Amino acid sequence: MEKIMNSQTSKRLYTELPVWIVEDHHDVVRHIYRAIASRHIPMKNIKMVHLDSHPDLLIPVNMPADTVYDKEALFSELSIENWVMPMVYAGHVSHVMWLHPYWAQQIKEGEHRMCVGRDSSTTTIRVTSTDDYFLSDGLYVPQDQLENPKPLQLCVVQVNPMERECMQGEETTVPAVKRPRAQGTVAEEAAASGNEASACSDRLQPPGGSRTSSSADRSLATPRTHSPQCGKDEAGSTAKAVASLHSAIEEDDSFILDIDLDFFSCKNPFKEMYTQEEYTILQGLYSFQKPSENADEDELVDCVERRVRQLEDLETAFADLVEDDGEETLRRWADNPGMKSIARLVQSLRNRMESPDYEMVHQAGLTCDYSELPHHVSSEEEIQRLVQAVGLILRALPKPTLVTMSRSSLDEYCPADQVDSIQERVLGVLESLYGSLAVHREYATTAGSPATS
Repeated sequence: MEKIMNSQTSKRLYTELPVWIVEDHHDVVRHIYRAIASRHIPMKNIKMVHLDSHPDLLIPVNMPADTVYDKEALFSELSIENWVMPMVYAGHVSHVMWLHPYWAQQIKEGEHRMCVGRDSSTTTIRVTSTDDYFLSDGLYVPQDQLENPKPLQLCVVQVNPMERECMQGEETTVPAVKRPRAQGTVAEEAAASGNEASACSDRLQPPGGSRTSSSADRSLATPRTHSPQCGKDEAGSTAKAVASLHSAIEEDDSFILDIDLDFFSCKNPFKEMYTQEEYTILQGLYSFQKPSENADEDELVDCVERRVRQLEDLETAFADLVEDDGEETLRRWADNPGMKSIARLVQSLRNRMESPDYEMVHQAGLTCDYSELPHHVSSEEEIQRLVQAVGLILRALPKPTLVTMSRSSLDEYCPADQVDSIQERVLGVLESLYGSLAVHREYATTAGSPATS
């Protein structure tokens, strides 16, 4: 199924572009490592274009850094939010381009350069970035505290849905690289998005939310109005996104295209597990006290140490409640500074549930720090306009070497009633751009064999 490109580099080419579709996002790492082992992608300096409503750039907090050198041990430690950084520390990934929808604002827009290395005091993986995303998880350490540091270039790029007028009434021709499809197929619909690039590459919907978005979602973005001819350099435009990606990806670069389907429609599942009052209490308990804007190294270190103690105390509190959620245990923890409201939270949970899952409560709390998890269930129209915007961006890039895709539907980050439709639309775009695909539907595995098409 593959051929040797040349004997000097021993780089190999897939006959058909492989698309590995998994349910949980961290399961893509196995397929990335397999492509490295088979020499289809390089061992070092891998570039990744990552479309997702979540950065996935956290780190397994207590995992020894050297775990990255034991493949199976590493796989057992990974989770959906922390699978990228271990590959950076292992020396494989050096560039990540996080393309996010307008409702996901966890990391500041633009270029971020940092080092990822082994913390000399804890032997765990840590980073030098001072962005709130890393500080709030207690992951920052000063540069001189890192051993075996690996550079990471992170590019954060917003993508907005295409404007409606860009999608209507335009005659298009299928480029030579695309295979003709039967009229009305998803692939043909997706091809149209690429063919409109010259006329509409900078005309995108201002962030305003779909009909199903909440007021909280809309508040993440600043509404704006513009004529169809302006906006080439505005946040979210395809023109700006392509320019940002071109600064990192050369024409002959090998790169991974990674897509989480919650990029197109996203839920915060914890909002459906807990009442608004309970969620508000969690936000207070787990709130992150940011450092000052111009904090020096000492203040940043103090901030991280304070945050680590806070999270460790909360983890211990809920672990104690798993063992015994009696009044004495509850009163003891409620007497701690900043934890008075834990009693009100537990009482509310008891009133609704026979046996509250306190481990899950703690996991929910960890998402309530400096910002909420993204929550934006897109309308079908908005999904299609996002798919077309992504098609325009990909059309301007070289062909990826490998595509990985996560459904994220069983944990409800991508709405279960939308995931199949989104997946087929995205596959249609990929086929229209790159021709025949080798699609491996690993989420549908039966009897140990991945489903393919």
